[in-house]
Amino acid sequence: MGSYFGISTILVLCLLGFSANAEVFNVPGSPGSDITPALLKAFTSACQAPTPSKVVIPKGEFKLGEIAMTGPCKAPVEVTLQGTVKADGGSIAGKDRWVVFEKINGFKLNGGGTFDGEGNAAWRENNCHKTFQCKKLPISVRFDFVDNADIRDITSIDAKNFHINVISGKNMTFDNIKIIAPDHSPNTDGIHLGRCDGVKILNTKIATGDDCISVGDGMKNLLIEKVVCGPGHGISVGSLGNYVWEEDVTGITVKNCTIQGTDNGVRIKTWPSSKCTTTASGIHFEDIILNNVSNPIIIDQEYCPWNQCNKQKPSSIKLVDIRFKNIRGTSGNKDAVKLLCSKGFPCQNVEIGNIDITYSGADGPATFQCSNVVPKLVGTQNPKACTGPVVKAPGSA
Repeated sequence: MGSYFGISTILVLCLLGFSANAEVFNVPGSPGSDITPALLKAFTSACQAPTPSKVVIPKGEFKLGEIAMTGPCKAPVEVTLQGTVKADGGSIAGKDRWVVFEKINGFKLNGGGTFDGEGNAAWRENNCHKTFQCKKLPISVRFDFVDNADIRDITSIDAKNFHINVISGKNMTFDNIKIIAPDHSPNTDGIHLGRCDGVKILNTKIATGDDCISVGDGMKNLLIEKVVCGPGHGISVGSLGNYVWEEDVTGITVKNCTIQGTDNGVRIKTWPSSKCTTTASGIHFEDIILNNVSNPIIIDQEYCPWNQCNKQKPSSIKLVDIRFKNIRGTSGNKDAVKLLCSKGFPCQNVEIGNIDITYSGADGPATFQCSNVVPKLVGTQNPKACTGPVVKAPGSA
């Protein structure tokens, strides 16, 4: 899928920072101008350079149409976005993507700049929730088959569709990313990932109209740490089971995150009447702070938006080795914990450890619901957990 460098070469590039002696390709453009051709030319030149190179988009506001920056490249490439690029509505109308980085091994994106998807008009026109006939809208920034990448200090605002989509990547780090859209913006997932191995999302703030982070099928070894989420729909694994070609999910860790004012907190969701039988395992949520979060902890194996499925047929997605640990804060409704597992494939090895979620509404107190699961309980639980074997937390009396 690309030009692959030896391990020793990659280590040296990582340790030294390959931008230090990189050949620089500046993108020319006056404020307000369309820089699409200039950016594509600069990237193509950088990609063909025999040594590490750098593409610089200067400070200022520029128009940018649909663009695919495609490898394989002869050496690592860095793109530094210092200004703001705004989606050129005419050139991306009816498209499903805006900015694409693909088939690159050894890649950096940084610079403190902004991708502005200018989604407000598109959201008004795309009334998906009522018509089920959504117009095709572009994802703002796609990373397809990008390996050994470092993306940091970048902002995405008002995406028409997903802000960032990551597919089939390996060894990628997202650090200090800011994602901003209003809570009414439809289908504007902050970061969606699928079929990747070894991705980290760190020190990131996401406020949007859908999932802050959504994890699709085939994900392996994902770390989400020190993320602030809200508004939005929380941090979700899934939905899983809606397509016949889906692959197993394994090794998802979400820790030291703050979730505030969202429709959901930490969630796993699978479709009933699933079109495949796969396993999602090793999913761990720990050290999470909640602030007025509806559905703070939820396993939903009856996920069926707009009744577009057969709920009588249980989900065939197997959930194994799931852990919710050290989660505390406030709930926006009385359903603090809901573990709604499949009656066809009950959840296995679900651990609930030291949960303290309060609810102050008139219809309280907070509740803890279970179906088709007997969780292992560690430490203390508030609200009182559904029946299961109780294990004392380490160091407790």
